[in-house]
Formats: sequence, C-alpha cells, structure tokens
Amino acid sequence: MKQLLSVILVTFTFYSCSSTQLVYISVLEPAPVTIPPNIKTVGIVNRSIVADKNKAIDVVDKVLSLEGDNLDKETAQAGITGLADELIKNNRFTNVTAFNSIDLRTNVPGQFPSALSWDIIDKICRENNVDALFALELFDTDSKISYAAVPIKINTPLGSIPGIEHHANMLTTVKTGWRIYDPADRLVLDEYSMIKDITFSGKGINPVAAAGAILNRKEALKEVCGKAGHDYAFRIIPYWIRVSRDYYVKGTENFKIGRRKAQTGNWKGAAELWKKETTSSDSKIAGRACYNMAIICEINGDLDLGIQWAQKAYENYGNRLALKYVNILKYRKQSNNVLKNQQAD
Repeated sequence: MKQLLSVILVTFTFYSCSSTQLVYISVLEPAPVTIPPNIKTVGIVNRSIVADKNKAIDVVDKVLSLEGDNLDKETAQAGITGLADELIKNNRFTNVTAFNSIDLRTNVPGQFPSALSWDIIDKICRENNVDALFALELFDTDSKISYAAVPIKINTPLGSIPGIEHHANMLTTVKTGWRIYDPADRLVLDEYSMIKDITFSGKGINPVAAAGAILNRKEALKEVCGKAGHDYAFRIIPYWIRVSRDYYVKGTENFKIGRRKAQTGNWKGAAELWKKETTSSDSKIAGRACYNMAIICEINGDLDLGIQWAQKAYENYGNRLALKYVNILKYRKQSNNVLKNQQAD
C-alpha cells in the first residue's frame, strides 16, 4: 500500500475549451476513517439484536413487513462475515475475529443506539486480546409488497384463451449501522450507516401464489447484507477518484506542439517546451507556461514544486486559474500527509 502514495494515473481524455484543454487524472484519496497505527488486532460484534423488553415493538414491525427475527439474525451475521472477510484481505490488521458468542443487545429497534459504555468495550477487548472493536449496531429490514393483475394468453388444447396472472413485487430496504471503538484513546473512530434496497418479484394464478413465490428470498438478502459489510470495510482503505485539470494549449507555437505531445502521452516533451515559455517577455504567455508547469509537477507527484509554479503564475503574472490551482494542490498535499500517517504502519 505504501507504493500507492506516489502513483498518479493519467487518463488521456481531452476536451477543448477556448485556450485550455481538459485532462483527467486519477489521484489517491485517504481513507475516510483513520485507524491509529497501534491497532493491530480487532474484533467484530453484533449488537443489532433487539433486547427482550423491546421485542414486542419489533415483532409488530416484522409482522407488518413480512420479516422474521431469525431471518434478521442470519442476514446480520452475513454482514459481519462480509466485513471480516474484507478486513482480512486488506492485511491492515494482524488478526480479525468475529465474536459470535458475545451477546449484546439494542433497545431501539430500527435506529442507531447510543454508543456502548467504555466499561463494556474495555472488558470485551481485554478478555479477547484485541486492540479495537467493530460493532454492527443497527440492522433492520423493512419490506413493502404490491400486487398487480396482468392479462395473459393461456394456451390450451383448444387454442389460446384470455386469463389473468397475478404479479407480486416486494421492495426490501436493508439498513445497517456500524461503529469502531478505540479503547486505548476512548474514541469512537467512526459511526456510519448505510441503506440498500433489493427488489423481489413473483407471479402466480392468485395473489397468495404470487406472494409465495417471493418469500424464499433469504439467500438474496444475505448476499446484500454481506455486500454491506464488505463495503463498510472500505472506509478504512484509501481510494481512487477521477479529477480533471485544465492546461493551456494556445499562445505560442510551443503551446501548440506541447499539446500534441501531451495527447500522445509525452508529458516530458511537452514540459520542455512549456518551460521555455516561462521566461517570455509576454506576461500572459509566461503565466500560462508557469501554470502548465504546475500541472506537470502534479502528474509527476511533486506537489511542493507544483505549488511554487502555480504561485508564481498568479503572483507574478496574475493568472486566475493558478490561484484556484494553488488551493487544490495544497489540499492534495494535506491529503497526502494523511495518507502517509494511514500507511505508516
């Protein structure tokens, strides 16, 4: 992962816009959640099971939404397994363990509960020799079913006759909520919820038969929940984004040739031509050239030098694009510092 820090992927997609042209590049952003380097072993617990005293409320909800308590338990476990599998593949931690036997409950069905007490967190982490705890604290499924009668043709030995086929559609919304607890610093490192929808359909000769065709959906729900756990793991992993940059292609012959070199991927050759124009007696040309040199520096991963060129373009020559670009490069430098800290372990 450390090698990713200096890599920038350049996509040669160009769009003309007056004197500038647009190029897309991919840059690595720090993970949304920073895990301290001292955290090497983690546990995962399920706290989404509803406490007995609140079971009556949850039972009413499940009856109305055509869900069952056992179904929620199994699908919630699929989410925990998905998270554990992805964390193990990531190699960020030396050990990842799902604690299926730890009985934690929530008092607020379908909602994010208040955070666990640090006494509970300390006890779980100490007894199981883990540095931090991932907790599934919200898991809820809500289903809505609709029916429609559709005219069809029924083939019989005597020919086709008109008939009615009943269609049932069920939209199931799956809500998951996660927290990460750091007992050493007594910090909740992350609190995040996700919502995913899945649609089921069935058909039959009557509404009951149509509904029955969609009730066997447990495996599909487990797959969706496993994906939710998988996706949550990516909150601690740096990720790529695609960004666009304008650079100048008009002004002198060197800018025109530089454009053609850039289009073939010869950024070094383009930079050699643009650098010649940074000493131009024409302040407009010099400002554009300095700005383009800042673009080259970002592509090469030298953000400090890129900031210097962009500052020169604005401060010495009044290039307006350069002022915005200075701030972009400063933000990228801050992001890189966060990346270094995340990857230090």
